[in-house]
Amino acid sequence: MNPPYLLFDVGGTDVKSALADDAGNLLGIRRVPTRRGTANPAETLIEQLHVLGAELRAETPLVRPEAVGLLVCGIVDEERGRGVFSANLGWRDAPLRDMAARAFSLPVGFGHDVAMAGAAELEFGAGAELGAKVRNAVMLVIGTGIAAALFIDGRPVSAGGYAGELGHAAVPGGLDCPCGAHGCLETLGSAGAIAKRYSQASGTQVRGAREVLKAMQSGDPTAARIWDEAVEAIAFSIAQLSACIAPETVVIGGGLAQAGEALLEPLRHSVRRRLSYHREPLIVPARLGGDAGLHGAFLKASEALGRKP
Repeated sequence: MNPPYLLFDVGGTDVKSALADDAGNLLGIRRVPTRRGTANPAETLIEQLHVLGAELRAETPLVRPEAVGLLVCGIVDEERGRGVFSANLGWRDAPLRDMAARAFSLPVGFGHDVAMAGAAELEFGAGAELGAKVRNAVMLVIGTGIAAALFIDGRPVSAGGYAGELGHAAVPGGLDCPCGAHGCLETLGSAGAIAKRYSQASGTQVRGAREVLKAMQSGDPTAARIWDEAVEAIAFSIAQLSACIAPETVVIGGGLAQAGEALLEPLRHSVRRRLSYHREPLIVPARLGGDAGLHGAFLKASEALGRKP
């Protein structure tokens, strides 16, 4: 690997790390729980990344990283290199890029996890499979929560880190949300909400949305209702995006995307019903899976060295 990059994709649940070569090939991928609940969450994160980086370098002692790619969740100001706010991990206006640069003594490319996973999907994954260059797109990541990355005329939309919070846009039938608002898409359409709502409605505890899907496929009417309500809520939001920014493509990633056509087919149908003269987006599954963020971190690390993959 020459030159190698040290990559980190920090989520609310886990941290993924890897090394990468100039072509973006990943080596030594590992996944560990994100350390949480400390008095200084930003410092705790950098300490954890430093340990992970040392472990990766110990496994490949001849490799000398030249740059770091760091992606984090929450509201991110890429230009200033700051984690503005993370509801899950607790930091506020933390200078994460500078902190990481000091910890590793390397240039750091810094960005938002979903935005850069979306950029990687367009560069290497679902977007590349479409053949033509996609210039208007949405990357919709549906897991415990819901986040989106928006691309208009080939450019990512950041708005200081506040763009793309689709999970906290109101939808019909939405419920009270932990964020303090009422009606958020996450309260109906996220994998976490599907599991929680089914457990409450059925009295049967499930570990995730996958179990709700299996129950629906076995003929459980409660599971079918909750799954359908989730699909309708997501479709409402995609239709709103179609009216506002007219994406050519919506790439669906995250844990719920593992449902495949059980999610995508009714979602396409519901979106189509809601549109008239609008451009109907092509709704496709993400192709890079759980490594999309690491590929996005590779793009940022390359950028830190002024290199274009």
